[in-house]
Amino acid sequence: MAPSVLPSSSPLLTSEANEKYANVKWEELGFSLIPTDYMYVSKCKQGEGFSEGEIVPYGDISISPCAGILNYGQGLFEGLKAYRTEDGRITLFRPDQNSLRMQTGADRLCMTSPSADQFVQAVKQTVLANKKWVPPPGKGALYIRPLLIGTGAVLGIASAPEYTFLIYVSPVGNYHTASSGLNLVVDHTYRRAHTGGTGGVKSCTNYSPVVKSLLEAKSSGFSDILFLDAATGTNIEEVSTCNIFIAKGNIVSTPPTSGTILPGITRKSICELARDIGYQVQERDVSVEELLEAEEVFCTGTAMVVKAVDTVTFHDKKIKYRTGEEALSTKLHSMLTNIQMGVVEDKKGWMVEIDGCAE
Repeated sequence: MAPSVLPSSSPLLTSEANEKYANVKWEELGFSLIPTDYMYVSKCKQGEGFSEGEIVPYGDISISPCAGILNYGQGLFEGLKAYRTEDGRITLFRPDQNSLRMQTGADRLCMTSPSADQFVQAVKQTVLANKKWVPPPGKGALYIRPLLIGTGAVLGIASAPEYTFLIYVSPVGNYHTASSGLNLVVDHTYRRAHTGGTGGVKSCTNYSPVVKSLLEAKSSGFSDILFLDAATGTNIEEVSTCNIFIAKGNIVSTPPTSGTILPGITRKSICELARDIGYQVQERDVSVEELLEAEEVFCTGTAMVVKAVDTVTFHDKKIKYRTGEEALSTKLHSMLTNIQMGVVEDKKGWMVEIDGCAE
């Protein structure tokens, strides 16, 4: 769901600021928008390349009521994070993968996209301009939201004549505040995506249809919703905003990214880390029956990183899974966050340092 905007009077904001950090109560961070100082904006005409772009004060944008994003949902977004390390550096986690995913989505939606280098450089510029909003080590991360939207006016259904590439940021803490595992419920009514659709790209239109199911689940006391495949209704696909894994014995399985499931960057990284420690990772169809018989279930995503699933409710069955210190998800979470926070050497080459941020 879209994060709510916290006004300047928010209790998360303190009365004093210094040069190094913004006036935020870092210990109380959740996953709500805290407006920062600056954002990045670049525009281009259909068929042309994006302009160099500029850093401007964070604020509202002016847009035609006939814009492609408003009328036909022609838009994509990405999500990644910047981290502050103990030695004072600020780093990004695999931004090249986000740029490639945006290009794939832009091709699917007939949009002009920034080049990989433009994307990464724009992200770096935005973080550098807002570096005092990057939380202290271990207190959270700076969430980065790149948007690619059709802002040109278009009345008939067609590609917009102009596009805007925009990046804003917000300091965030945990996506799910509960320290225990997730309590998921399987959705038997709605489907998130179908073969041949846009489930495999990060289209803005993929997310608002999820809200109804999510609100119903939360009103019944569940953490999140688990969607089944549209073709058969017998295989698991995704949770509302993250990928899902099951583990049994030495085998870790996750649904394949074959068009209906978003190819998560955290998902990809966790697959690699699990293989590194001797697990057999299978990217394949995973049936509901296998889910119910699994020893462990966990979710991955930029916002939540790696989160254990405590229970899954399927009709009248409520299955409990392994969580805690002995769980694979706990080990994988530690392995990944240690790389992201610079606690261990990044032998994967995943982290990208932002020049000009070191203390």
